Amino acid sequence: MKQNTHVISGNAAAGVRERLRAINWERTGVLYARAALGSAFLSAVASRFGLWDRTLDLKHFENFLQYAAEVNSFLPKAAIPFVAWAATVAETSCGILLICGVWPRWVSFATAVLLAMFGTAMAISFGIKSPMDYSVFSASAAAVLLMLQASKHEVKKSFD
Repeated sequence: MKQNTHVISGNAAAGVRERLRAINWERTGVLYARAALGSAFLSAVASRFGLWDRTLDLKHFENFLQYAAEVNSFLPKAAIPFVAWAATVAETSCGILLICGVWPRWVSFATAVLLAMFGTAMAISFGIKSPMDYSVFSASAAAVLLMLQASKHEVKKSFD
């Protein structure tokens, strides 16, 4: 009786191993990275308008304008509203397009550039520790890897 139990559990373990081997881990990793980057962008935008604390108002955006001025301390004050709105539009667009998987190569490239610019502005204004602590350059690097993977996939498709 004990041998049958062992055989059944051994077969179950073999089945699990086979299912794990059947998973396309590269595709799973890409989906995970796209969802993580996209949702991080959308979360930041949601905070700017008070959606996380359910108080939708522009007071939150005013706070974001102050933060944008601090991050971009090297820019003229008159440029800050444009930069803040441009970042909001870019983050919303990249977030949605990353999650949906639309234009993966170009959206990943835009994401990498956007994050690199943000990290650089943080480093200039607050010192290099700040973007390192918030993994801004790590997220930018993940976007570069997504771009390279999408490029590889596009080249492979063109030969099929």
